[in-house]
Amino acid sequence: MVLVPGGTFTMGSERFYPEERPLRRVHVDPFRIDATPVTNRQFARFVAETGHHTQAEIAPDPRDYPGMLPEMARAGSLVFRKTSGPVPMEDVTQWWEFCFGADWRHPYGPDSDLDALDLWDHPVVHVAWPDAAAYAKWAGKELPTEAEHEFAARGGLEGQEFAWGDELAPGGRMLANYWQGLFPFSNTREDGWERTSPVRSYPPNGFGLFDMIGNVWEWTADWWAENPAKALKAKKAGDSCCAVRNLRGGKLKDSFDPGQPQVRIGRKVIKGGSHLCAVNYCQRFRPAARHPEMIDTSTSHIGFRCVRRN
Repeated sequence: MVLVPGGTFTMGSERFYPEERPLRRVHVDPFRIDATPVTNRQFARFVAETGHHTQAEIAPDPRDYPGMLPEMARAGSLVFRKTSGPVPMEDVTQWWEFCFGADWRHPYGPDSDLDALDLWDHPVVHVAWPDAAAYAKWAGKELPTEAEHEFAARGGLEGQEFAWGDELAPGGRMLANYWQGLFPFSNTREDGWERTSPVRSYPPNGFGLFDMIGNVWEWTADWWAENPAKALKAKKAGDSCCAVRNLRGGKLKDSFDPGQPQVRIGRKVIKGGSHLCAVNYCQRFRPAARHPEMIDTSTSHIGFRCVRRN
């Protein structure tokens, strides 16, 4: 783990997506954070010692999902499938498939495995939020808050869009694993990778942390709030003179997906973007980027890392 010094920083961005606004001054106390996302090798040790079964390995109970077709009540997870050509960008079902038998041991589907693909030092994926929380508890750690993750990702830089500055690929250098080309059908792989990459494949940021943006999204401890200002406890949420100390995210009641009112499963904040973020789609390979994810959902592009406080 790496010790991240405490400090006050400007959280958020006004250049990209509305959920990243407003800019707010936040103070975080010192904490330690994993230098890399948790790898398949590390997660395998946790499973071996605890016998943990991930959400993706357990068939869902149709009673928890009104309207679920009986044939869908099978274990599996969401796997990205590259399309053969341009597709409507508002329809994520064009590139996401719920794949029966996909899980952390079989990241691309039931016929894939970590040994054959040499993925032991890649970030573990197909972990839902309860799986990440269970690992953190076993390791004597916790999941980071959204503010801690963003502060760590910035690496000591103030107001810069990326973990190394304001230019995505300075001098043509690939400094993170993200999608080059036109998503979701043409990946030029200038960074060398079609999917996840081994941790430490790219230079660390100013705090000595790897993959804080790109590679995989990372779970945080915070419930989602559409407008981060709701979580501010200062008298004037948008007043930059008032730094909120150790900011925590939204409340459970605000985190439900308004598009699925019948499914009362809250959403947590994920941070950092992934290898599927592209310039033409989801420019969230940035410290300020944030996104909601249902806590029961696992995918081929979400992982996590842990922190220790005090």
